[in-house]
Amino acid sequence: MSVRLIIPNALTAVNLVFGMLAIMFTIQNDYWNAGLFVLIAMVADGLDGRVARALNAGSEFGKELDSLCDLVSFGVAPAILAYVFYLKDFGTAGAIIAIGFATCGALRLARFNVNTSVVKGYFMGLPIPAGGCVVATFVMLGVKPSGWIFPVMVAIFAYLMVSTVHYPDFKGKGEPIHLLAVMITAALSLYLLFLLHNAFFFVPFFAYTLFGILNSLFNLFSQRSKL
Repeated sequence: MSVRLIIPNALTAVNLVFGMLAIMFTIQNDYWNAGLFVLIAMVADGLDGRVARALNAGSEFGKELDSLCDLVSFGVAPAILAYVFYLKDFGTAGAIIAIGFATCGALRLARFNVNTSVVKGYFMGLPIPAGGCVVATFVMLGVKPSGWIFPVMVAIFAYLMVSTVHYPDFKGKGEPIHLLAVMITAALSLYLLFLLHNAFFFVPFFAYTLFGILNSLFNLFSQRSKL
């Protein structure tokens, strides 16, 4: 394998290293650093593709390696983090939700790889890095909501990864962006920042997750109104 191919694949492997560190810190009950390493893994995940394109070093090997690393860093690591942090208190249901989150992440990656040449201009379902990071950054808040709020929230994020909700890919070729969806998302995000003083990591991922739902709903209503 040439040096040109080794560089982006090495960055992809670094993504996996950070995912493993997140799991190790979770085992030590250091939830802040565990969540932080999930975020750092996302940075490495974003760099490998850019470096591969810059070096014209894309390959099927790199594509498969990227998916395997993403499953660990954004599927398994956040699921274990959520379980050790709070889901374990909900017994069998909590375990099922944690396992379900990792499983939905795997399904999301498999569907993405199969539909790469079909789905263009948007992401079908919440991308697994966003799904993993929204869970990890919520845990970083150190907040344990009363009742079943947290398990339901994790279950919703898991479902969104395998849903058909359209999320922007930031390449400017996706579906129309509705101003009202932007305004509602911005208002709720600002409220969360005001309500939770340490929510600066969580809010961007929450906003992206919410915006995809709202914008897809407005697009659906717009299409129906034209019928």
